[in-house]
Amino acid sequence: MSDNLRRYRAIHQEIRQWYPATLSKSQARHLTTLTMLISGIVGCQHTHLDKVAAHVPSGAKPASRTKRFARFLANDRVTAQCYFLPFATAVIGSLAHRPLVFIMDGSAVGRGCVALLVSLVYRGRALPIAWLVTQGSKGHFPEDAHLQLLHQLLPLVPRSATVIFLGDGEFDSILLQQTVDAAGWQYVCRTASNTAIHIDDEWLACADLTGPQGSCIAAAQVGFTRQAYGPVQVIAWWDARTDKPLYLVTNMELAEEACWWYRKRFHIETFFSDQKSRGFRLDKSHLADPLRVARLMIAACLAYLWIIYLGTLAHVEGWIAIIHRTDRCDLSLFQLGLRVLEHFLNEQIPIPVAFVPIDMEFL
Repeated sequence: MSDNLRRYRAIHQEIRQWYPATLSKSQARHLTTLTMLISGIVGCQHTHLDKVAAHVPSGAKPASRTKRFARFLANDRVTAQCYFLPFATAVIGSLAHRPLVFIMDGSAVGRGCVALLVSLVYRGRALPIAWLVTQGSKGHFPEDAHLQLLHQLLPLVPRSATVIFLGDGEFDSILLQQTVDAAGWQYVCRTASNTAIHIDDEWLACADLTGPQGSCIAAAQVGFTRQAYGPVQVIAWWDARTDKPLYLVTNMELAEEACWWYRKRFHIETFFSDQKSRGFRLDKSHLADPLRVARLMIAACLAYLWIIYLGTLAHVEGWIAIIHRTDRCDLSLFQLGLRVLEHFLNEQIPIPVAFVPIDMEFL
């Protein structure tokens, strides 16, 4: 049995269990095509449809498989709500017994498109939860897009969960802070050095709080922007390892805690690098239609969740000493997952598939 066929069958067996036994013919066909996409993306580590088609078992010619993928991505009935939301909800639920750290950020995908993504921090990686895709180059999204994505996230999170929301300077709007605050979540977002703040009946700029390099100066009970939203806490944080200070706005009480959580914002860069230059090359798919790119991301994100699962499995079951080295592990969960999958294929070992991470916190 070929590696492509073994990988496809293992994925299909797992993904089919997430849906009712009785599916319509079109739904069953969509699940099959989605499985083919996931398997092919992992097999070729690319999202260009022609390359994916060459790594999928099928009696049809590669060109026919490519057309099948194109029809799937053009189908309005294929939605993240149907084909990704169940997995996203399960990912959040599996980790909700500990603080959930969500990050919102954007990146270029496809050809001339940008994705706004919200991810969940997990062991140094960022697990995709929800996204929007629009045309344009990498840059700031409008506030409405931030709120639209946030409202996709809110119903997925258990009310009892402790949540920390992180964002860079694009996500410091008052409406977003109000929405996160109303949900009972904590947040830390970067803001601009020239943002107006109201302290003790005096108007200042965030930059006026700046201390020497290595300092962290906080002002509590602050009115944020000329609208004097708050009270919030504003922090001028100049880490000794950086060339210039960061300015943060937060509803947390302790500045040190806010800075500690904000460091985790940079984990989303690991997802973008894994999906692009170091992984599935989502930016090289050649797709230019935002809706089609968004549907391609369903398969790419499920592929990512599976590979991260395999990376954690390598830690839990001791595969690292076999596929890497015995004294330490220099590989990310993503790279480790790819290597352990290759080992399973080479050695004819049954391929485990799951889209929900192993909680290693207490292992």
